[in-house]
Amino acid sequence: MEPSDPSPLKRFVQAKKKIGEVFEQLLVYVQEGTEFVKETCSNESLENISNKTQLDQIEGYTSQLFKIKEVLSRNHMKVAFFGRTSNGKSTVVNAMLRDRVLPSGIGHTTNCFLSVEGTDEDKAFLKTEGSEEEKSIKTVNQLAHALHMDESLDAGCLVKVFWPKTKCALLRDDLVLVDSPGTDVTTQLDSWIDKFCLDADVFVLVANSESTLMNTEKHFFHKVNERLSKPNIFILNNRWDASAAEPEYMEDVRKQHTDRCVDFLVEELKVVDRAQAPNRIFFISAKEVLNSRMQRAQGMPETGKSVILTGSRASVTSDGWESGLGGALAEGFQERLKEFQNFERSFEECISHSAVKTKFEQHTIRAKQITETVKDIMDQINIAAADKRVVSLEERDYLIDRLDFVRNQLNLLVQDIKKKIEAITEEVKHKVSDAMAEEICRLSVLIDEFHADFHPSPHMLKIYKSDLLSHIEKGMGKNLAFRCSDAVNASVQSSQQDMMECLKPLLPSAVQSQLHMLIPSRKFELSYDLNCATLCSDFQENIEFRFSLGWTSLVQRFLGPVNAKRALMLVDQTLPLTAPTTPSAPAVVQSQVPRAQGQNQQSLMQEELMMSMVSNLASVTSRTSMSVIIVGGVVWRTVGWRLIALSMSLYGVLYLYEKLTWTTKAKERALKKQFVDYATEKLQMIISFTSSNCSQQVQQEIASTFARLCQQVDITQKDLENDIQRLTHKIQKLETVQKRSKALRHKATALEKQLEDFSSQYLRPQP
Repeated sequence: MEPSDPSPLKRFVQAKKKIGEVFEQLLVYVQEGTEFVKETCSNESLENISNKTQLDQIEGYTSQLFKIKEVLSRNHMKVAFFGRTSNGKSTVVNAMLRDRVLPSGIGHTTNCFLSVEGTDEDKAFLKTEGSEEEKSIKTVNQLAHALHMDESLDAGCLVKVFWPKTKCALLRDDLVLVDSPGTDVTTQLDSWIDKFCLDADVFVLVANSESTLMNTEKHFFHKVNERLSKPNIFILNNRWDASAAEPEYMEDVRKQHTDRCVDFLVEELKVVDRAQAPNRIFFISAKEVLNSRMQRAQGMPETGKSVILTGSRASVTSDGWESGLGGALAEGFQERLKEFQNFERSFEECISHSAVKTKFEQHTIRAKQITETVKDIMDQINIAAADKRVVSLEERDYLIDRLDFVRNQLNLLVQDIKKKIEAITEEVKHKVSDAMAEEICRLSVLIDEFHADFHPSPHMLKIYKSDLLSHIEKGMGKNLAFRCSDAVNASVQSSQQDMMECLKPLLPSAVQSQLHMLIPSRKFELSYDLNCATLCSDFQENIEFRFSLGWTSLVQRFLGPVNAKRALMLVDQTLPLTAPTTPSAPAVVQSQVPRAQGQNQQSLMQEELMMSMVSNLASVTSRTSMSVIIVGGVVWRTVGWRLIALSMSLYGVLYLYEKLTWTTKAKERALKKQFVDYATEKLQMIISFTSSNCSQQVQQEIASTFARLCQQVDITQKDLENDIQRLTHKIQKLETVQKRSKALRHKATALEKQLEDFSSQYLRPQP
């Protein structure tokens, strides 16, 4: 194999870099998905759009990806060399490395497992198992001595040799070569396999072509085959240069070895089919290849002709090639070198393909599974968010329509109920007004029902009138309540029920069931505040004895109580002027007296009505006096003095009778009669006020109930507005969740595409 040829091992390096980048992106994606699921899971407003199971699942992927990424960074191609002692395992490794890296020689040289891998440092060093100490090695002999000096190392130990990558191109491509002690020097085959072979991509059985495959070698690979599914095995028949001594038997021996090896691979191990088995069997001379390559590295010519050794030094043959490397090149070297190169090419192709498949295939499958699962979680969240968004949109539209309905209906009901309240209050006003008017008409009956101790003394009269006022107020209030309260209460309750039924459709069902609590359970009672004590506080009774046919009584009967009082006062003032007048000149007196009276008392008589009453009174008194004189004269002349005396006697008897019957009871009856007249006038004055007060009470009662109902409607509107706002925020969050889940799903699709491209490029058989 020419150094300039592209190595198949580069494929593993490229695949490792590619899959590493994909897993780096996948790790970032899973972490982003974990944060997203955690946010949606912890957000209660989203109503568990994602669950704890999904969160635990995706969080578990994060730790898995960290481990896989770490494994990928350490992954390398590994080839393990096995065979009996002194079959040339270490020499084969050195030939592949183009330098004497591992100790080799006659006898049991390698006494433990040796791994060779590249290092970016400029110097070689080694590490023993269980130690991180870097032991410096300058030559292969020093390495061998170091192994022999460490008596604690046994056949089951591993010594790692780190060789500069600058000195060996093979080690630049993440390849590790593991050399082993002879399979015939230990019985710990099972532990060897478990410890060093389970992660090997290729096994190389180095056999001795001067003998044949031994059972110890076969036994080891049988155990390997039990633990691994169809391991990749190459068989190198080393020391094939010995066949040059007997060229006549070369082909027969080769066929014999080939048949035996094919049977071992096909029939016994069953790792390859019979057509492919010959491609896994090679006949080489590792020592020749090592010597040739080291000679070329030192700049010495190599002809491929035979070299005759003399002692320990090589002499220059007639072909002009000098061997100072401790060996000689026999006839057919070029064919054996080409065979070794074919082995290397086949080995590199096999280990590259096998390592990519074994190291990356399961991780790729796992990455696809993780990506698919996370994508499914994103789809589930997206679908759940879409479903909840549709439900939320429908719910919000319903609430918006509901809010508009409530507002419009409330406006209509407010106007309608205001009219009903006005009608009810007006009805109550008329009802109370009519009832109060009827009760005023029956006031005398109510007063007659009053019984209390009566005495005309001022103190007792004051108490009597106070009790009488209380009796009237209670009695009228009771009668008004009897006439109006039940009807008004029924009207109020009916209106309250009507309002409740009208507003009930605007309220939630939970509030509707408790709506009756807003209406007072007590019976509505009107308060008839007559306030008789204040209203009749200026009542002044007149229970002095007055003869029914007396002058004052007659004037009161003719003019009425008010006008009679005024007339009597004026008569008392005018008697001195009218006394001297004579019947023959009444007109003159009438004309002169008023003019004089008008001139002297002009300042006291400015009202037109008062002047008219005084004039009429003067006219009446004048005419009465003259009539009495004339009639008296006529009667005197007609009936005589006896009849006059009889009349005067009757008049006196009547006066005496009335005087004797003017008792305390008569005085009480007179007071009640006077109070009936007085209270009737006063109560009629407050009919309008009282009825308005009652209507206001009804209006206040109904309005307060309506206000409480409207308050519930306002609360409902506020709740609807809050719910609409909450749903709007929820819809926005759900839309954000949908966008993020879709974005994460697209990332998963992109990662799946990268994984599929990786599988197509590196894991599937190329056409």
